[in-house]
Amino acid sequence: MAEKSKSVLLPVMAAAVFAGLGRMVFQKIRADRAARSTKVAGPLDEKTKAWISEVVRTPRQ
Repeated sequence: MAEKSKSVLLPVMAAAVFAGLGRMVFQKIRADRAARSTKVAGPLDEKTKAWISEVVRTPRQ
């Protein structure tokens, strides 16, 4: 009785896809932690919001 040869391609492709997705998740987690620690986009008070709005609307001279 001849044995069936099993393809190795499907498990290898599945492993590659899961590894890629896992890598993307870890990169996202690291980026979120870095953004949280630097607080680049922190909460703004009303005075700062008004100043930014004025600067954006006023054309440069």
